Amino acid sequence: MELDIAVDFEDYFPSMMERLGAEGFIGELCNGFRLLMDVERGLITFESLKRNSILLGLNDMRDDEIVCMLSEGDLDGDGALNQVEFCILMFRLSPGLMDGSKQWVE
Repeated sequence: MELDIAVDFEDYFPSMMERLGAEGFIGELCNGFRLLMDVERGLITFESLKRNSILLGLNDMRDDEIVCMLSEGDLDGDGALNQVEFCILMFRLSPGLMDGSKQWVE
C-alpha cells in the first residue's frame, strides 16, 4: 500500500548524532521507542502509535497512514515494531544518517 503524500521533512538526526555521539543518539532513539510503545507488549503497535501520535503532532493521521508507517519498518511481519526495527527504520528514514553512516561505524 503506497500513499502519495508530500511531507516537508527536516532531518535533525545527523546533527543530533554529532552532538550526542553514537551511544547517546541510540539512547535517544530508544527513549523515543519507549514513548510510542505499548507498555504491555513492549512493541509499537497500531493502537499505541494511534494513541501516541498526538505527541508527534500527528493527531490527524488516518488509519491507513499509521498502517503504512508500521509496515515500512516491520521486518519480522508481526504487524508491530520492536526496538531494533524502530531504530533501523529511523536510520533508513534519515538521508543524512544513511549518507554519513560509514563515518560513524569507523
